[in-house]
Order: sequence, then structure tokens, then C-alpha cells
Amino acid sequence: MKELVELITKSLVDNPEDVVIKETAGESIIILEIKVGADDVGKVIGKEGRIANAIRTVVKAAAAKQGKKVTVEIITK
Repeated sequence: MKELVELITKSLVDNPEDVVIKETAGESIIILEIKVGADDVGKVIGKEGRIANAIRTVVKAAAAKQGKKVTVEIITK
């Protein structure tokens, strides 16, 4: 899942080297935190959160195929 989120996020931003994905695995859920540069936060969130919701939808669908639950959070610096 981490690789999928990293690929999607790096393709959206102007500075892909600033993208950091932190994965925290719990007993029943995996939490992925996306950190990007200050200039790229709007590109990852999108208008009215549409891009962020699309990322979450794609990741949840991929996780469901593997029988896992994943939460994607966007962290601003």
C-alpha cells in the first residue's frame, strides 16, 4: 500500500523528493501518513478535497482485495 500511495503522490507534486510516506501498522488497520512540501499540499488535497478522497478510494479498494483496512491521512508541516 505504501508504494501505491507514494507513486500516486509523487506524480501529483512538483517536488517529489519532498514526499514522505509513514506507515503505521496496527492490529486491524494500517495508517498511511502523507507529508509533502508546503507548496504541494494543495495539489495533494485538491479542490474541496477531491484528490485526497480519490487517493483514499483507490487505496481502500486495493486494501480490500488483500483483506486489509487502510486509512490515509495528509499531514501538513
